[in-house]
Amino acid sequence: MTPFPYSVDISAPIQEAQEFMRVHKIRHLPVTQEQKLVGVLTDRDIKLFLGPDFDYPDKKDVTVKDVYMDHPYIVDLNERLDKVLRTMAEKHFGSVLVTRNGKLAGVFTSTDACESFAEFLRETFNPPGGDEAA
Repeated sequence: MTPFPYSVDISAPIQEAQEFMRVHKIRHLPVTQEQKLVGVLTDRDIKLFLGPDFDYPDKKDVTVKDVYMDHPYIVDLNERLDKVLRTMAEKHFGSVLVTRNGKLAGVFTSTDACESFAEFLRETFNPPGGDEAA
């Protein structure tokens, strides 16, 4: 999980949000309205909305509100990981917004899940000093 993630206001220009995501190398950006979590903006959603780079629609006329996904998958920090992973798989969600006491605490992505599982497998099946063949 990425703790203390960045977020963007729903009224921000899409060009600004896209550049912010590029600079910070992130693909999922929580969206807020009046400091309340209302959705998520992904690099994929931006690309699908804007289409090929023919300046149509003009990025200057598009805001986050035009592109973001409302009703994102939001869980409390104490939610069981197996339940989160099952829901992500069933619903084909690439990210989960994680809250603590109703406030944004992090973003958990499918990449985070893969990295954690890889580490688990490495620790479980390749213990330190285990150079001998099985």
